[in-house]
Amino acid sequence: MDRKTLIRQYKEKPLQAGVFQVRNTVSGRSLVGSSPNLPGMLNRQRFQLASGSHPDKELQKDWNDLGPEVFAFEILDILEPPDEPSRNPTEDLRVLKEIWLDKLSESGVALYPQSRWGT
Repeated sequence: MDRKTLIRQYKEKPLQAGVFQVRNTVSGRSLVGSSPNLPGMLNRQRFQLASGSHPDKELQKDWNDLGPEVFAFEILDILEPPDEPSRNPTEDLRVLKEIWLDKLSESGVALYPQSRWGT
């Protein structure tokens, strides 16, 4: 395939929306978030942590103290693409994130503060 075709296919591909976690494998503590663009959000989380500018100061401190190798970036759930392309997934993502927060809390997973108010 030529370059223009590949670019067009990339732009037409629907973004993967859903819920993610950044998990500290030493303490088991997690940051849980949702995004209409999971790959982009996971890259953003990595970049913010690597550059020392993550908004969750406790997560940033753990990253600085323990190093990047003890953190796992995971997709917890993927939101099915809507039937109608103009539909905004914001409310569905909010509900899906709340389900995961409840599920993780019930199983004893400690959460970083931004999980409740952030992404």
